Amino acid sequence: MAATSPLRLAGVALLALAALFVAWFHDDRHAVAALLVFAVPPLLLAVPTLRGGRRAAFWAGVLALFWFSHGVMVAWTRPGEALFAWGEIVLSLLVIGATSWNGLRARFARRG
Repeated sequence: MAATSPLRLAGVALLALAALFVAWFHDDRHAVAALLVFAVPPLLLAVPTLRGGRRAAFWAGVLALFWFSHGVMVAWTRPGEALFAWGEIVLSLLVIGATSWNGLRARFARRG
């Protein structure tokens, strides 16, 4: 049970990331396209990740690298959207850390 708790944290972070994208792009001229590209993937990955699905968690971690990059780019170039961008950065790092935690713990466990 304890091994899945980082994945639950990742699932909650994915839901928060989807909510952030909905808030961010709700007034956008291309809101439907933006939500399909940004909000739908974390929503689709959140439920299986919350249930401990390792494949979904892997893909969430991979996509979080893209979300992180997007957040850094927006924070750097569009000061008016910096708050949303920093939220994206923090949540994507949380997803990356939580989805990698069990593997890192196993890799660096003491052998004895």
